[in-house]
Amino acid sequence: MSELVLINVSGRDKPGLTSEITGIMAQFDVRILDIGQAVIHDHLTWGILAEIPDESNAPMVFKELLFRIHELDLQVRFEPITPEAYGHWVAGKGRGRYAVTLMAREITAEQIARVSGITVRHGLNIDNIARLSGRASLENRHNQIACVEFSVRGAPSDLEALRADFLQIATELNVDIAFQEDSIYRRNRRLVVFDMDSTLIDAEVIDELAHEAGVGDQVAQITERAMRGEIDFCESFRKRVGLLKGMDEAVLEKVAARLSLTEGAERLITTLRNLGYRTAILSGGFTYFARHLQEQLKIDYVYANDLEIRDGQVTGEVMGEIVDGQRKAKLLKEIADQERISLGQVIAVGDGANDLPMLSRAGLGVAFRAKPLVKESARHSISTLGLDAILYLIGYRDNDRAPDLVEINENE
Repeated sequence: MSELVLINVSGRDKPGLTSEITGIMAQFDVRILDIGQAVIHDHLTWGILAEIPDESNAPMVFKELLFRIHELDLQVRFEPITPEAYGHWVAGKGRGRYAVTLMAREITAEQIARVSGITVRHGLNIDNIARLSGRASLENRHNQIACVEFSVRGAPSDLEALRADFLQIATELNVDIAFQEDSIYRRNRRLVVFDMDSTLIDAEVIDELAHEAGVGDQVAQITERAMRGEIDFCESFRKRVGLLKGMDEAVLEKVAARLSLTEGAERLITTLRNLGYRTAILSGGFTYFARHLQEQLKIDYVYANDLEIRDGQVTGEVMGEIVDGQRKAKLLKEIADQERISLGQVIAVGDGANDLPMLSRAGLGVAFRAKPLVKESARHSISTLGLDAILYLIGYRDNDRAPDLVEINENE
């Protein structure tokens, strides 16, 4: 009969350790059922679940391993595993798999304790914990970003209650927590669509134009009500644009020149492009400014509203169909169809109530620094970090390096 054993090795990390240990096992035709390794600050924790085909060889296997591991100045522990325990473990691997992503300016013990406590209460077991962000600096802590990902398994009985618990501690601890099924779509997103105002840029363009036209207070009040979902977007949009009647066309260029990108926007778009993603702006704002961003960030698709201009002045009218919430959701589907991908492969990012239809339609909808109503309604939200935190939601690590696709194409 065979013998099952869990072998755990720990100590200072050394090159060639895996080769050394498995080389000894290979002499006895050992079968590897599971293997894992983690290194934290040059300290190794390494494990193998092995099946020794002839149990009479087990003492010799253990002796050879003990001798070599002792020479390497490492610690080892052997734990026998019964066939029943192994069968139970295998059955458990068939349960649902999820990713819990914890994002903050810095990671604390309280955050880990609260997040892991919620997973336990909802019947989930943590399989693995990994740091996705770069190594934290002890000196310069300004605008640092930190991210830890928990891989969990189980069958939560009430997903809405689970999400509500995560949202509560996210608010209390000033962190962002994403909970998503770890499906094939999570690692195979292909398109990201963005709202523009207060998402890709740190401003509401129509408010900036209104300030230049001297109607800032009036427009701001209408904007705020629309973003909270209190009034119809199309109606409020026409009212705000109407207040811009008579404004000189040159103001558009002046406002465009002073617009600043949201924290992390440039890094996110550049990384997505190098990874082969397609990107789009679906904005309830104006095409003039969306095109400005398209050129700056090399965005693939742009859909926004065309501000009518005659004789060098804004008429207060909009040409064509207004890009409201339903229009955004429809455009998202059209672009996905054009790219021949499923909606599960789409990420949508926005901050206002008119973004909710596209956030709910995408495989991954993210409310970015959103109003409370939007944050509560969206499945995922980011409020603490910059826009590039979205990379963590697709499993990207800060030490990953995407090839420069432009250079690759030039070399072909």
